[in-house]
Amino acid sequence: MKIRNAETVEAKQVEMEGAEDVTMRMLIGPDDKAPTFNMRLFEVAPGGYTPRHTHDWEHEVYVLAGKGVVLENGQDKPIIAGNCIYVPPNEDHQFRNTGGENLKFLCLVPKT
Repeated sequence: MKIRNAETVEAKQVEMEGAEDVTMRMLIGPDDKAPTFNMRLFEVAPGGYTPRHTHDWEHEVYVLAGKGVVLENGQDKPIIAGNCIYVPPNEDHQFRNTGGENLKFLCLVPKT
């Protein structure tokens, strides 16, 4: 078992094409020898966004703080702290911060 404070995990700038003002902390992942899932903490600065993209695996997302929109089937859907979001495999998606504070969310994905 491992227990750590999320704030002690280094926040790395997301360098993917199409991302703006986004950091990610790999809270649980390959370095922990987690066999099935990765747990990541994203922070999107006001006006920032994740890349618009698709892939073969699902996302489970829990919004911790802030507000924004998530792209779903070509339309922006509002999201706020406390929302749970399921993004199915191969669905075009993007998260954007529309508020004045950081949009923080946990994102769980299968280990690929």
